Amino acid sequence: MQLLALGLNHHTAPVSLRERVAFPFERIEPALAGLKELWQNSGPERRAEAAILSTCNRTEIYCVTADAAAGDRAIHWLSQFHQIPTAELVPHLYALPQSEAVRNAFRVASGLDSMVLGETQILGQLKDAVRTASEAGALGTYLNQLFQRTFAVAKEVRGQTKIGAHSVSMAAAAVRLAKRIFESIETQNVLFIGAGEMIELCATHFAAQHPKSLYIANRTIERGEKLAESFVGKAIPLSALPNILHKFDIVISCTASSLPIIGLGAIERAIKIRKHKPMFMVDLAVPRDIEPEIGRLTDVFLYTIDDLGAVVREGNTVRQSAVAQAEAIIETRVKDFMQWLEARSVVPVIRDIHAQAETVRQTELERAKRMLRRGDDPLDIFDTLSLALTKKFLHGPTLALKTASSNERNHLIQFILEWFRHSGTSDK
Repeated sequence: MQLLALGLNHHTAPVSLRERVAFPFERIEPALAGLKELWQNSGPERRAEAAILSTCNRTEIYCVTADAAAGDRAIHWLSQFHQIPTAELVPHLYALPQSEAVRNAFRVASGLDSMVLGETQILGQLKDAVRTASEAGALGTYLNQLFQRTFAVAKEVRGQTKIGAHSVSMAAAAVRLAKRIFESIETQNVLFIGAGEMIELCATHFAAQHPKSLYIANRTIERGEKLAESFVGKAIPLSALPNILHKFDIVISCTASSLPIIGLGAIERAIKIRKHKPMFMVDLAVPRDIEPEIGRLTDVFLYTIDDLGAVVREGNTVRQSAVAQAEAIIETRVKDFMQWLEARSVVPVIRDIHAQAETVRQTELERAKRMLRRGDDPLDIFDTLSLALTKKFLHGPTLALKTASSNERNHLIQFILEWFRHSGTSDK
């Protein structure tokens, strides 16, 4: 069985491509079904496994299959699923086999590969991805073991290092950028579009700056109202945005919409009504909520998730000292997992050995039963049974020694001696 991680992230691909490769939540189960069908159609293997991790910063497919061409098939499938030419996709993809896939999972869960070093949100996103794959029936022994160990490694890294110390986040970066545009956030009107975890985090940071007003716009007004209450703000429906956008100096958006929510025309009208007073806008969504053309307007300061990533990296120095320690923990755990994986690879061989031994045992046992029914002396039967079993089990090693080349014989002798040493103590 081959373990593979295939994907792209903020290191290898721009947001314009990441948003096209992202899997909306409702499409992940159908995608997993397509992957399982892909492996089943590639050969007789029926135990293939798959999981999909899709966030703002990365899309990764983890799979276990006996297909030797798993990487090429997965790339072709991903290209077809998202209708992106393979030639456009391939330069930004990474395909990580075996231990590299394990190391990648451990590093991602521990926050070592995040745009914000040591952030914890990715661990929850990975757990959600595993839960979805499990519910879709796409997980098996190998990926279950990989992800359980992944979660344990992330816990160990956070418990034994300072990788999560001195919190640096996208929300903090957004506030820092806003302060570059406005003298004080206390005099600004702030609008948040969406009501998810990222928006809640951003609202927490901006609320701490005591803005003039704080609004939450959400498709579900009840959820928006609940979040707005936490910050003594107000909730409005998304449908109201075109008429009131001009009232806001700061706009932060992060929804799960597959199409932009704010278009160029709406912002052009808003800027005209504002008499060209500047607007600060942050688009944290993938796919993007705000049309990128808006960034060309003179009076609009539009930042994407990649722009915030650059700001975040400025404050990451404090966490760097913990990286080497975290990497050392991960390397140890990668070796542990690969030892488990190698042990699993001999399970079919062990099963065959036991089956052959059982066949020999049953054959000799039936012969002993016939002797017993015939009235032979039980002691003679025991002697004959034990002698027959001994001869048959020694036949293979003896033949191997006789037919081995001179180079092989010394290794074979050491192996057989070690085998008998363990055999003699197996019942203790």
